[in-house]
Amino acid sequence: MGISEPLEINNVISGAIEAPRYSCALAGAYSTAVGIFGVVPILHSGAGCGIGQLFGQFYGGGQNAGGPYGGTSTPCSSLVEEHVIFGGEKKLEALIESTVELVNGEVFAVISGCVPSLIGDDVGAVIRRYKEKNPEVPIIHVNTSGFAGTSYDGYEYFFDAVIEQLLEKAPKEKGLVNVFGIVPSQHIFWKGEAREIKTLLEKIGLKANLIVGEFEALENLKKIPAAEYNIVLSSWIGHKTAEKLEEKFDTPYISFPGVPIGPKQTSEFLKVIGERLDVSADVIEDLIAREEKRAYRFAEFVGDILLITRPHPYFAVVADSNSAVSITKYLANEMGYLPDIVQITDNPPEEARKLINEELTTGLETPAWPEIIYEVDAYRIRENLKDRNFLFLLASSLETPISGPEFNALHLTVSFPSYNRVILEHNYAGFSGGLTLVEDVMSTYAGPL
Repeated sequence: MGISEPLEINNVISGAIEAPRYSCALAGAYSTAVGIFGVVPILHSGAGCGIGQLFGQFYGGGQNAGGPYGGTSTPCSSLVEEHVIFGGEKKLEALIESTVELVNGEVFAVISGCVPSLIGDDVGAVIRRYKEKNPEVPIIHVNTSGFAGTSYDGYEYFFDAVIEQLLEKAPKEKGLVNVFGIVPSQHIFWKGEAREIKTLLEKIGLKANLIVGEFEALENLKKIPAAEYNIVLSSWIGHKTAEKLEEKFDTPYISFPGVPIGPKQTSEFLKVIGERLDVSADVIEDLIAREEKRAYRFAEFVGDILLITRPHPYFAVVADSNSAVSITKYLANEMGYLPDIVQITDNPPEEARKLINEELTTGLETPAWPEIIYEVDAYRIRENLKDRNFLFLLASSLETPISGPEFNALHLTVSFPSYNRVILEHNYAGFSGGLTLVEDVMSTYAGPL
């Protein structure tokens, strides 16, 4: 839960407790570990940290269970008052030993929370001692005390630990690319997005190392340094990871504002990738021609619904920057919808906001540019939506109860948290992803014409 700044209501100063749009750094590292099949998270924290992320991060990411290594099955040191006084290193040592013995994993990630950081547990020393005795076991330590940042920071911390503790230089492999910027659970369509991006890159002859959502965890992690290029699908998430890889392994990177949605964004994505990685222009253009033909032909089937029932409606978006940019651009540039307001909820750094603002203004083919607001507080987000003209509200499940009664708007959950949608591989990425978004938006109101 997050606590906003004091609000003055009827001359009474009160603190407002609001539902969060993300969790702590531990949650980000934890969900990233669980999102790489074969990585076993070992939580060095209180038991509440693990179970809290099951209800918060995993369920909030499309009502997903933690899987075999997440949720209630996660190895955890379950620190209590005794360990705050005497330390928890011995308990962690025993936990690592038993976990490696009992759990069939490829990589073990010790993820430490607030208590070890506050009491001064030397988790790194515990890991080093274990490695000295068991050099054949791939194990890393991710220091993610809750006060170290958000879920997005935890994603970066996880890969920082991988880079520093697991990776070694390797010869560059022609056509191999790593993909970063998609945060498991925090980006609710992460599984389907990762798979679609991999498919797109493979269609133009590249070898895509997605890492998240993939099997062969150890193999995929270890070949990160061999990549010819790193692709970052975010204006800021994954950038620290890409910069570190460039510094340590001389791997250049290119970033995009988010996962591409629909023909226009996807075509531009492929053209830029093709230029950077010297892919034949004929291969790129042939793929674009085939996929655009199919996408636009299928879009004709919703022509009557689009033009007769809801032509050029205003819409509002409340989402993380990755999702907000891509969704807004697709609705405005390809569906002819009019953006009213876009509220960015992942608190991107100032240096990323200039790019985000450009994408949401000059990047739009529309006579109506949206008001852009960076806000994480649920109360203020709600206030910012008042007295506006939007007919559609694409947001999180937090906005579901208020969308109709307060704003007379049709609601679709597209961002974290998503407690009212079960999401497995459903996603909006690529050429056909735009059609999926059209289906979801129009299904909120479609009926007899």
